[in-house]
Amino acid sequence: MAQIIIKYKLKAGVTREQYENWTRTTDYPTMRGLTRVARFVNYRTVRNLLSDAAPTVDYVEFFDIADMDGFLAEDMGSSTVQAVMGEFMQFVDAPEFLIAEEVV
Repeated sequence: MAQIIIKYKLKAGVTREQYENWTRTTDYPTMRGLTRVARFVNYRTVRNLLSDAAPTVDYVEFFDIADMDGFLAEDMGSSTVQAVMGEFMQFVDAPEFLIAEEVV
């Protein structure tokens, strides 16, 4: 199963409370409702493990995608996902979208 990993910082002026409320009320229910999304979680970074430096990102999202080809071909372009993406981009700055596979 492939994963989509998204790393990002919040835009200046966006609070964690605002963003996390949107995540719980809009992002989670919408994206978890897609058939090809087997799992979706969002993690808030709290500190750097090996130094006192601030984390380079505020949040990291993980999606387990059962059918990546179908997700990219059908779900990503759907009005549902595009609406959520449009709202998401109002909160975040320079997100990095990665497709990853487990090393076995």
